[in-house]
Amino acid sequence: MVYKNSVEQMLENDGKLQLGGYGEVHFNKPYFNDLYKASQLDVHRLVLFYGYNFSQHTQFVSEIEFEYAKELWIEQAFLQHRLNKYLNLRAGLLLIPMGIINETHEPVTFNGVERPVIDNKISLSTWREIGTGFWGSFLPFKIKYQIYMTGGLNGYDGKAVFNGANPLRDGRQKGSKAYTYSPALSSRIEYFGFKNLHTGISFYSGNSQSKLYSDLNKDSLRLKKTADSSVIGIRMIGADFRYFIKGFQLRGQFYFINLSNTDQYNTFRQSGNTFNNLGKQIIGYYLEAGYNVLRPFPDIEYSLIPFFRYEFYNLHHQVEKPVVADKSLMNTILTAGISFRLNDHAIIKSDFQWIKPANVHFWQKYLNFGFGVTF
Repeated sequence: MVYKNSVEQMLENDGKLQLGGYGEVHFNKPYFNDLYKASQLDVHRLVLFYGYNFSQHTQFVSEIEFEYAKELWIEQAFLQHRLNKYLNLRAGLLLIPMGIINETHEPVTFNGVERPVIDNKISLSTWREIGTGFWGSFLPFKIKYQIYMTGGLNGYDGKAVFNGANPLRDGRQKGSKAYTYSPALSSRIEYFGFKNLHTGISFYSGNSQSKLYSDLNKDSLRLKKTADSSVIGIRMIGADFRYFIKGFQLRGQFYFINLSNTDQYNTFRQSGNTFNNLGKQIIGYYLEAGYNVLRPFPDIEYSLIPFFRYEFYNLHHQVEKPVVADKSLMNTILTAGISFRLNDHAIIKSDFQWIKPANVHFWQKYLNFGFGVTF
């Protein structure tokens, strides 16, 4: 079973006004050798979904997100119109179609209290930008596609935003007074023609944005060269699959990012910036397996799913001089846990994580509990 996100569920519902949402509460306990670490309790997010069907062809979709019980964001806000059975137009604040989690991230749709680490470090979940584009399905061929032109990531807004330990995540503009000088292209194609198997390939291409282009005299080669040094080119590809059969669950993701102009970006000097250490290539992947041990008992409506996930990422897979590869940015993550699904809309989760950077000989450990709902 491949779970549907809020937008997909809305398109299947009748009626004009559509209301819904999802939320999750977390408990996290770190263990670091002989160090005392405080546990953390967090209303991680509460997302309220509002949609309106103007007709069978035209809808408005929005999600308002409260994070950490204090931050308010708009997660999605777009107008969509069906042109024909193969082609639909979207315009507004859109989720970038990269990987599994960025579009289907309701807590009942994945195992583990926290989302996979590479969906934070590499694919920037929840990643959204303002733009427009098309999506649709070719049902006879079991294919779904998306292609959007959006604003790009913020790379320089008076200071360098990207760095080795946190490559691109802080560059998300989230539709909040986002500035842009060149658009980015994102696309995804999914195939669901194999029984119980759903696969997808995602692609993103664009340049980071820099405020040094603001009011730039086009005839000034020196200023143009300076502004160009504050920009990186971003090419990202992702591949994923989900396989469900007779209580077994198997899923995996792979990401690869190639960044250009990192040598100039890392040594760029402007407004007191110091040396940066952004990598040229970034790689990450995971493989997860689980099984519903209650499936042999058809009278039991619950699902109890022990699972295990192996995860790896390297934020310095390749670097350009003068940067030297930092092994602390190459991490292995093991996650073992249990998902207790009360029904399709409520889940209780527990897991234990082991995280090991390549430059140390011990595992950092985390105990996590949480619950999630969708409605």
